[in-house]
Amino acid sequence: MELSEELQRGLHRLADPALFSPKAFAALIRASFLSVSEAQAAERALLDHAELQHIEPAFIKHCHAAATTCILEAVKHNTDKAGLSTFLEDCKFDKDRTELFWTEYQKNKESLETLLGSIGISPPHITDVSWRLQYQIKSNQLYRHNRPDYLINLTVESSDANQKPEISFDCSMEQLQDLLGKLRDAAKSLERTTQM
Repeated sequence: MELSEELQRGLHRLADPALFSPKAFAALIRASFLSVSEAQAAERALLDHAELQHIEPAFIKHCHAAATTCILEAVKHNTDKAGLSTFLEDCKFDKDRTELFWTEYQKNKESLETLLGSIGISPPHITDVSWRLQYQIKSNQLYRHNRPDYLINLTVESSDANQKPEISFDCSMEQLQDLLGKLRDAAKSLERTTQM
């Protein structure tokens, strides 16, 4: 698990007992886990929490961003206790803070995995294309239109087998030719890449 230097500095600040008391640390860690699933509730809880009132808001936000990123990266990489403990100890967390972080991580891990899984890592794959030609005689902006339009429907993959989401758009002949040209260029580029 790797984080940028800026985020590691935020975790170092969070580990500093002079800056974050044990109660302030616990409040910020709980707010960080909450913010991943319920952003608005956590934002209010973070800024209004009594234990965090004496800390500069810029430090709180920086440490919150670092903790949230650490949480998401740990879930993404399915980090075990030894790996997470090693990483947090490298960021100067003491044993109590590491244990509190691990406890919160365990409580929220399953829901965070579900959340990350629902986001996905790539755009949806197109499984089918259908089109139809429609001739527009007039529109509410122009009195006479008299031009052909194409209505394109792209059916994409869905995690729900019963649902077939569609992406629909209409375009003129020129726009459709432009789209076709770009798709052909992409196909040729991909073909050249695979032949190397």
